[in-house]
Amino acid sequence: MNHTEEARRLFLAGYNCAQAVFCAFCDETGLDIDTAARLSSSFGGGMGRLREVCGTVSGALMALGMLRGYADPADPDAKKAHYRLVQEYARRFRDKNETIICRELLKNVPVTPGGAPEERTAEFYARRPCLRLVGEAAAILDEMLEEMKKEDRK
Repeated sequence: MNHTEEARRLFLAGYNCAQAVFCAFCDETGLDIDTAARLSSSFGGGMGRLREVCGTVSGALMALGMLRGYADPADPDAKKAHYRLVQEYARRFRDKNETIICRELLKNVPVTPGGAPEERTAEFYARRPCLRLVGEAAAILDEMLEEMKKEDRK
């Protein structure tokens, strides 16, 4: 599956940025799309439109956690290794976009009052980089997963 195109398709279908990226990886995580959409629903717009960490990054990191996360709280090495992956993901996203913070990525897009999501119109898509970011976020995760799979085969 082409996760980049799937993430873009989901975003254009109305899923928020975090949902679009996280749900694009359902084939890898084993989650059904309804569960994945619910789990990631809070992270769109930089966490409920607060414009904090970009939802595309949050969605990708949720998928990374499902695929390469740790579960044993008594395993500090696993925690350390996973945090290195998170930091590497953030570095790669920053290299392309200078920041992982939604409000900085959307610095030229005014905030609508009331916190309600905006209607998805041609103007909505034209004035924000979100569709591009959704694709980039998925592509970065695919790149990292492929590198890890190659490393696993060694």
